[in-house]
Amino acid sequence: MQVVSDVQSLGFDAKRLSSISEHFKPYVDNGYLPGWQMVLSRHGQVVLNEQYGLRDIEAGLPVEQNTLFRIYSMTKPITSVAIMMLMEQGKLKLRDPVAKYIPEFANTRVYRSGSALNPATEGLTNTMQLWHLLTHTAGLSYGFMHAHPVDAMYRAAGYEWAWPEGATIETACQHWAAMPLMFQPGSEWNYSVATDVLGRVIEVASGQSLDAYFAEHIFGPLGMTDTAFYADKDAAKRLAALYVADPENGGKAKRLDSMGDMALSAPSLLSGGGGLVSTAADYHRFCMMLLGEGALGDVRLLGTRSLRYMRENHLPGGAELSSFGRPLFSETDFDGMGFGLGFSVVNDNRAVKNLCSNGEFAWGGAASTAFWIDPKEQITAMFFTQLLPSSALPIRPELRQLIYQALVD
Repeated sequence: MQVVSDVQSLGFDAKRLSSISEHFKPYVDNGYLPGWQMVLSRHGQVVLNEQYGLRDIEAGLPVEQNTLFRIYSMTKPITSVAIMMLMEQGKLKLRDPVAKYIPEFANTRVYRSGSALNPATEGLTNTMQLWHLLTHTAGLSYGFMHAHPVDAMYRAAGYEWAWPEGATIETACQHWAAMPLMFQPGSEWNYSVATDVLGRVIEVASGQSLDAYFAEHIFGPLGMTDTAFYADKDAAKRLAALYVADPENGGKAKRLDSMGDMALSAPSLLSGGGGLVSTAADYHRFCMMLLGEGALGDVRLLGTRSLRYMRENHLPGGAELSSFGRPLFSETDFDGMGFGLGFSVVNDNRAVKNLCSNGEFAWGGAASTAFWIDPKEQITAMFFTQLLPSSALPIRPELRQLIYQALVD
């Protein structure tokens, strides 16, 4: 990624732009982050591509341009794009019942009251449809939420930050369908395994495994040569170590190989919701495709109307997450935010109370990675590091305000 020398021609003040990296260096120097890489572009040209600190603190290895990061939930937009590609081909419809592709969901029940061990449930009054999965309004959950009896059921079944040994996305969907939903589909928003379910839908609708579909239809065409569901033997040396904010040491970074090493071998479960590793260069190409309304150079994955449709707010009645969503762990703010088909969407930038544009769409990953696309300002912004959880440091709001303060055109 070549950085332009004349950032002023793209509307940035050079001195203000330099303050961005200076702000994030102390997080590394003081032990809260191992290292980071950030990439900022405008009008298709890179104005900032910097890295700082270490990808492996213990080995003293620096973050480099080809460092691999676990992007976790930044996998979700890729899965969502794949679903829309299949929709364009007529292989599925957004109003299709999920049970058309995963029959077990036809008999799913809905939580009404009680404990995780003895829940009272009711039948579906709303059919779970594919668009519910894309918008996280299907009623599914995550085991790591620790906020509802249904979350506890996921944990008891072995689904918290990982999955039972030998589980596949097919068997996982069967397990999730056997557990009650948190609410009737379409009635609330809750961050969930919904995008993993979409990964299985892709397999059924396309006739390919999820990794094969991604490789042939997205990664290959876009030139994302370093993006996969694990780092193989040759790539492992470039994979950043994973860290967690240690509450016993003031929140400083502590190595977490028990979870980090999962990215070193082929998983039994191909997680469309959080399974990919990638580089900043690869994900930048994906972001440029999003900014290009479905196209990167001569390669077009989606029609312009499909991409524009994805980045609209699809919450019923134009609702925002603050009123329609459950305020649990997630990768976005809630005030002023809607949700599209795979992304958070800025619905009211005044309510966000941070510098941003209406129509900006974004998402992030559990290890504090993040990206956003601003069609109005023609900006793509990405931040890569490896620190769990994403709520440990205010990286995302700080990055947003620092980037926009550097715009002076």
